[in-house]
Amino acid sequence: MDYKLFYASESAAQGIRVMLEELGVHYELIESTTDRSKPRPAKQLEINPNGWVPVLMYDGTGMYECAAITIFLCDRHSEANLAPKLDDVTRGLYLQTLVYFSSSVQTAFQTTYYPDRFVDMPEAEASAQKRGIRRLRETWQVIDDQIGNNDWVLGKYFSAVDIYLFMLTTWLSPNLGHPDISEFPNVKRVAHATMSRPSIQRIYADWLAKNS
Repeated sequence: MDYKLFYASESAAQGIRVMLEELGVHYELIESTTDRSKPRPAKQLEINPNGWVPVLMYDGTGMYECAAITIFLCDRHSEANLAPKLDDVTRGLYLQTLVYFSSSVQTAFQTTYYPDRFVDMPEAEASAQKRGIRRLRETWQVIDDQIGNNDWVLGKYFSAVDIYLFMLTTWLSPNLGHPDISEFPNVKRVAHATMSRPSIQRIYADWLAKNS
């Protein structure tokens, strides 16, 4: 099965690229950008008029939203065992965590990086950004508490959720006021364990070199 991935570095598309590597499927990268002032591929905008990546193309169609793509790929390639099966007791937690990542944690990041999108007046941007930083701390604490003493986010076994978690931790920027990952020892432990995956080592080589 061949895929095409509209891609930009330091975006959620990196997480999907790691997923494709873990699945061992053939895919083509189509370079795009997260800079909305720059042109983006017409097909990307056709599938996702919001203009964001990742956008995944397959079988003559396509989809967007990182969590949705993750669920789709894991179900389509269930033999890779990157997600609990439908009758697994952890299936609900798997879905819950992915949606929480996309709806709560990522929204908190967006509020800190793009505060202008959440307010009407420029003078309110600083306040929105501060609230986003507090929300980052709140949401990461929820995940840290959820992990507890588990080896991985869902328990004893590595899954796509751990890839998603690692991706999100690379967006933390203490120089912007974000909490440091060390505030969340369970998150840090899982992220560090995920970091050793060959797929992470390949796709995040530049980030790892800068943050080693």
